[in-house]
Amino acid sequence: MFKSAAVHRPSLQNLRDIAIKMGLDCSDSELDDYAELITTWQESYNRVAELPEPKLPVKYSRTPGYRPSVEENPLNAWYFKTNIKGAETGKLAGKSLAIKDNILVAGVPIINGTRLLDGYTPDIDATVVTRILDAGGLISGKANCEDMCFSGSSLTCSSGTVLNPHDTKRSTGGSSSGSGALVANGEVDMALGGDQGGSIRIPASWCGIVGLKPTFGLVPYTGIIAIEPSIDHVGPMARTVTDVALLLEVIAGYDEGRDPRQHRGTVVPEYTSLLTSDLNGVSIGLVEEGFDHCEEDVVTIVRRAAQLFTSAGARVESVNLPFHKDGPAIWSPVAMTGAGRTMFHHGSGGTGGKGYYPTTVMHHLDKAYKLQKDDMSIVTKPLALFTEYMEERYANKFYAKGANLVHKLTQQYDEALKKYDVLVMPTLPYKAPLIPEADKPKLECVRHALGMIANTSPFNATGNPALSINAGTSEGLPIGMMIVGRHFDDATVLKVAYGFEQMRDSK
Repeated sequence: MFKSAAVHRPSLQNLRDIAIKMGLDCSDSELDDYAELITTWQESYNRVAELPEPKLPVKYSRTPGYRPSVEENPLNAWYFKTNIKGAETGKLAGKSLAIKDNILVAGVPIINGTRLLDGYTPDIDATVVTRILDAGGLISGKANCEDMCFSGSSLTCSSGTVLNPHDTKRSTGGSSSGSGALVANGEVDMALGGDQGGSIRIPASWCGIVGLKPTFGLVPYTGIIAIEPSIDHVGPMARTVTDVALLLEVIAGYDEGRDPRQHRGTVVPEYTSLLTSDLNGVSIGLVEEGFDHCEEDVVTIVRRAAQLFTSAGARVESVNLPFHKDGPAIWSPVAMTGAGRTMFHHGSGGTGGKGYYPTTVMHHLDKAYKLQKDDMSIVTKPLALFTEYMEERYANKFYAKGANLVHKLTQQYDEALKKYDVLVMPTLPYKAPLIPEADKPKLECVRHALGMIANTSPFNATGNPALSINAGTSEGLPIGMMIVGRHFDDATVLKVAYGFEQMRDSK
């Protein structure tokens, strides 16, 4: 029986067009010779197409779930409701969880906040999903997120705006908007969020919960839609530090080489057993540059909160880290150029490194980008234009220099963390803002979506663990304090956060 090839031999015209695009001077006779050579290379590609592809395991039965009604979803925080039960016993037994909708859950539709993924249903479980179910967790559903996860506000999700439980006229924060709202509203015990520029910590701050961006590579990103492999993080969100630590225990650890962001031999302590309200001898550096351009009440509340550490025996000192202010600029070409390639040219599957690639979602997105470009959001559309322009005009220059400067930025924090156990600053410069009205200019909406990441984004670039915890409220709105630690010392970050939480709640 005739079987068509997966990769077809290019025509002479195909090669001629490509040569012109690449600026290569090739005669037709040359191109004919090259076509013969290419045919031999194609044989390997066609053989790969024939071989069965390994799949991540799907260990627990489930139904697809359903789209909840408006009455059942007052904050528009759910994308799909499910009832996926894991093991009978385990660390998460009795705990309900929401999974950010950029994380693959087999059999449950996923849109990653974008119309580009309409009609797609994964056939695998992300590694973190399997670990949650193995630990006895109950997955109550998929949480709405921002379009392609590229917004720090909560206005770009194709399913509609996610509303802040403290004031439904205000932003929840993004891109893990639904995860933050569901935890804060008490609809689930815990949630998974993703973080490339602050997307766990932003909604944690504006919703008044705890959110941890773990050390880069501590938690496997396997089976999760990527933005840029050097800044992709997935982590826990909950109402208490204890629950964040518990969820981290479950999801952290090496994933058998499936995630190139990870290193073999990563040690995962029992984070919950290390929590203590005794911070005697702990040294805390209050980063002065982190208070720049913050609202006055944010400055007052976070400074006041930081002084509480002294009641538990910690030492708190001011520290100047001038290069911190350049952190967002350094992050930008890495994040944006990387996102342009990963999202718009590689189907959000990431590129490079020995790992597991979610090919079905990559193929779906690749097709959608060709046929549905205008379905991109008001943030991702200008991002696509800008990154394409930069690639055509400047190639890899700024991505490469940004990546090199990340080493200098990391060194600055490393030097400070030799003197201090953790660094502290406001998570965000301002309280949750009002959601722009529908008739506001697009430019204002785009600025609204990316204007709060001055303190969060540098630590995506460097990979340091960073946690947001509620420091207090002003005008009824939560204000987050961020605690940053040494690489793979997430335990100390959690310990300091727990000590603060105990003192805050005892007052």
